[in-house]
Amino acid sequence: MKLKHLAAVVAVATLTLTGCDNKAAADKVELKTPEQKVSYGIGLGLGKNIKDDGIDGISPQAVAAGMADALAGKQRLDDEELQKAFTFVQERELERANALNDETAKAGKAFLAENAKREGVITTESGLQYKVLVKADGKQPKASDTVRVHYEGTLTDGSVFDSSVERGEPVEFPVMAVIPGWVEALQLMHVGEKYQLFVPSDLAYGPTSPTPAIPANSTLVFEVELLAIVGDESASLSAIDTLEDAAEAAGTAAGEIAGKTVKAATDAATEAAALAEKAKEAAAAALEEALSEESDN
Repeated sequence: MKLKHLAAVVAVATLTLTGCDNKAAADKVELKTPEQKVSYGIGLGLGKNIKDDGIDGISPQAVAAGMADALAGKQRLDDEELQKAFTFVQERELERANALNDETAKAGKAFLAENAKREGVITTESGLQYKVLVKADGKQPKASDTVRVHYEGTLTDGSVFDSSVERGEPVEFPVMAVIPGWVEALQLMHVGEKYQLFVPSDLAYGPTSPTPAIPANSTLVFEVELLAIVGDESASLSAIDTLEDAAEAAGTAAGEIAGKTVKAATDAATEAAALAEKAKEAAAAALEEALSEESDN
């Protein structure tokens, strides 16, 4: 498909949107041909980006008008006027974001202060809080290890932002490849244990927002189950195989010894029976001789 043809399709779509009510036009748009679907995809991607940026007051009609003008080779506002508008909106959004971040940070600190009073919650020197949900006596991972875990992450209000449990698939990663709160917690855990972690923002993602689901300065809550230390399992299986081989060898040796012992006992019994028979014959002969001498007398 030629790009000019694609541009013409997009131009038609955007001009249609600007020529009447946006929602009514959107409802009437046909999405049957590949060109129509690509046009829709361009608008969908642009809309998602705008939504993710969280900018208020964006006009779909004005966006469509701008696209149509660009494709038609004209411009209603000069670059200076546009730059002033962009700067104003960016500064406004930055102020709002900073205010929200401060509010999120304060809420997180208040949550941790109350949470520290809960039964079973332990607070470490770094500020990490954890509670042991399932105790075990498996091996503890080192910073250099790779681990396999199941986990679920939520905000303090319980909103789930990530979960290997929901996906039904545990994950593997190096201990040092995760947020600082996890790095510390994993080295406290034993294989087979399950912890609930309460991670302050400075031990999580701090003033950055890794995804729209995790606001900046968020205190995060995780349930983490340490399933295994990767690589340690093969060593354990090898040890088990060695023990099984040793047990089999011991069983074979014991069987051979037992077999030899039984044979020796059988031979001894046979020899004893033969001696007893000979003794019986000798006794009979002696008795017969004694009776004969008594008769002669």
